[in-house]
Amino acid sequence: MAGHYFGTDGIRGRANKFPMTAEIAMRVGMAAGLSFQRGSHRHRVVLGKDTRLSGYMIENAMVAGLCAAGMDVFLLGPIPTPAVAMLVRSLRADIGVMISASHNPYFDNGIKLFGPDGYKLSDEIEERIESMLDKDIELALADSDGLGRAKRVDGVHDRYIEFAKRTLPRSMSLSGLRIVVDCANGAAYKVAPAALWELGAEVIAINVEPNGFNINKECGSTHPAGLQKKVHEVRADIGIALDGDADRVVIVDENGTIVDGDQIMALIAESWHQNGRLAGGGVVSTVMSNLGLERFLGDMKLQLHRTKVGDRYVVEHMRAHGLNVGGEQSGHIVLSDFSTTGDGLVSALQVLACIKRQNRPVSELSKKFEPVPQLLKNVRIAGGKPLEEAPVKAAIEDARNRLGKAGRLVIRPSGTEPLIRVMAEGDDPQLVEAVVNDIVDIISETRSAA
Repeated sequence: MAGHYFGTDGIRGRANKFPMTAEIAMRVGMAAGLSFQRGSHRHRVVLGKDTRLSGYMIENAMVAGLCAAGMDVFLLGPIPTPAVAMLVRSLRADIGVMISASHNPYFDNGIKLFGPDGYKLSDEIEERIESMLDKDIELALADSDGLGRAKRVDGVHDRYIEFAKRTLPRSMSLSGLRIVVDCANGAAYKVAPAALWELGAEVIAINVEPNGFNINKECGSTHPAGLQKKVHEVRADIGIALDGDADRVVIVDENGTIVDGDQIMALIAESWHQNGRLAGGGVVSTVMSNLGLERFLGDMKLQLHRTKVGDRYVVEHMRAHGLNVGGEQSGHIVLSDFSTTGDGLVSALQVLACIKRQNRPVSELSKKFEPVPQLLKNVRIAGGKPLEEAPVKAAIEDARNRLGKAGRLVIRPSGTEPLIRVMAEGDDPQLVEAVVNDIVDIISETRSAA
């Protein structure tokens, strides 16, 4: 069973294949349970999932492992990842577990773990859990009289809806706004439309009929074409696209134009800065965010702090340096005044708050900067380490020299899929395209030769 389990966002892979098997899920439950035993009280876990077919298998396997470690498990059912993070704290649990592969297709699944403070686990804690998976962990499990219990918990949707609504001023209503929300046939299919409606909006909900197979299928934040079409069709003021576990969001304006995470961060940061609410003198994002965002913030004398890819690293930097706005271009937006992780619904509510305060259409509010030409291409690999090959290293060095100080190059292995991601940006779009294509070709040739 020996192997590497955790990636940039927990454990993820094809369901029923290594590492997303029932056996490993059970052992992760055992190891996580043992890692968070604190004192002599009845230890508690909250466990949520999205709407994938394999969620049933992984859920039951994890319950077995957690109960074997002496943890009582509160089963939340399908619910957004940020709701799990919130409920860990609300229910004074020792661990939070979310079973989801986020924006991936239905045949993938994953396990995300949260500590008692509602934050994703650090690399060190993940490594400790990982080291336990290949040992005789059974020797440390609970005695027969110390086994945990599992039960379904009612009312968790209502708790999260109320939490989300309270992130807006009490006096603010969304009355007069027509909103299309695309729930990606995922975890927010009940809570997101309900929260928006209760706040007074006219809500048109799409992709809210999960069947175990259609999560993220040509819908949600990674496939917003259907949302764009629906916004035009019903003449909506705004479209909101969530992903399968609702920790990321993409906005569509009234004209059907997509507003990505960089523009959302720019909008919220500017608004909070003007209101004196922005902490730390800047925003935290990853190496993938557009150079245009950095320049926009610089014009306001604000700094863009960059981290490696993964909202977990964004959050760690925010906590370490006292910033309260961060996120990723893909739509993970972290507003630490409210949440400990990315929250698509709460982020969308902040955009809606800007609309209501300024009484201007989304198209006028959301285009805060002109993006610098940026190109991202993925190269699928079957194994090996092509980035360590001499021809690839030489091509990367040549590309950096060609871009110079007027551009950026980011090349990294995906933490969730067998891909090499090649991204370049700069003021010269033809140069950017040429640089990316050259590196992709070299990696592809190296892969073929291997």
